[in-house]
Amino acid sequence: MATSKAQRIGIIVIAVVMTVGTIGSFFIMILANENQVADQQKEQEQYQQQLKEYEEQMAEAQKEQEKVAKQLSAEYYDDFKQYESLPEPFDASKVKSLVKDDLKQGNGETLDENTRYRAYYIGWNQEGKVFDGSIDGSALKAPLEGGTSLIEGWVQGVQGMKIGGVRVISIPGDLAKGLTPSADIKEGAPLKFVVMAIPPASETES
Repeated sequence: MATSKAQRIGIIVIAVVMTVGTIGSFFIMILANENQVADQQKEQEQYQQQLKEYEEQMAEAQKEQEKVAKQLSAEYYDDFKQYESLPEPFDASKVKSLVKDDLKQGNGETLDENTRYRAYYIGWNQEGKVFDGSIDGSALKAPLEGGTSLIEGWVQGVQGMKIGGVRVISIPGDLAKGLTPSADIKEGAPLKFVVMAIPPASETES
């Protein structure tokens, strides 16, 4: 049965509409994909820029910390250097409780568990072996930030001393927990520290 001219025209129109719709959908998909790629590239560029700025800020902060550490070393090195020969073997069996021995009285704020301060220190074991410390050749490392995050023996041991003071702390094993065990730090073994308390950053760097 032959189709009429009107029917043929209708079929052609439908075919054209479907073709245009298919092509349009295809181009929309391409455009959406291109936009997605562009957005991803933009996000990546923003991330790279933020990363660059962060690294620059960290580098600047590191330079400032090194500058401050150098200034503090120049101020405190000679005073603290004299305690470098202090570590010597001790009888671990006699360190049954926390002992505080002041070598130098400070004239600053009295430390408690909430006091902000910094510290130079030397730590040694019962054999007299230094396992950590602030002296690095002819200079001092950046001082340690005091606080309750340190081992309990240290936290209790510095309480009562004043900023500017120097104290030897003998710490029994049960208060020395928290340090990573190593060849020089035995689990549950007593330790000793000589500690010099100095003002916190807000005061020393103002």
